[in-house]
Amino acid sequence: MGYSIDSKVKELKKSPEACAVIVKYSPGFETDPQMKLVGGLTLRKLAAFPQAGLSPEQIEEIDAALKAIED
Repeated sequence: MGYSIDSKVKELKKSPEACAVIVKYSPGFETDPQMKLVGGLTLRKLAAFPQAGLSPEQIEEIDAALKAIED
């Protein structure tokens, strides 16, 4: 199973490698209790919210890094 920004947040949180990629751009992803509320959303959907604070360029970088993760 590969990862991408179309993976669900709860799936990404289960992978230490995927989580590390996201934490690089969004500190608190791993520890913020509110992440439990959005676990069913894809990262793409979550990033669309202004509160995420991620630029389109950062989303592309995250997607490329997630796709590079080997299972």
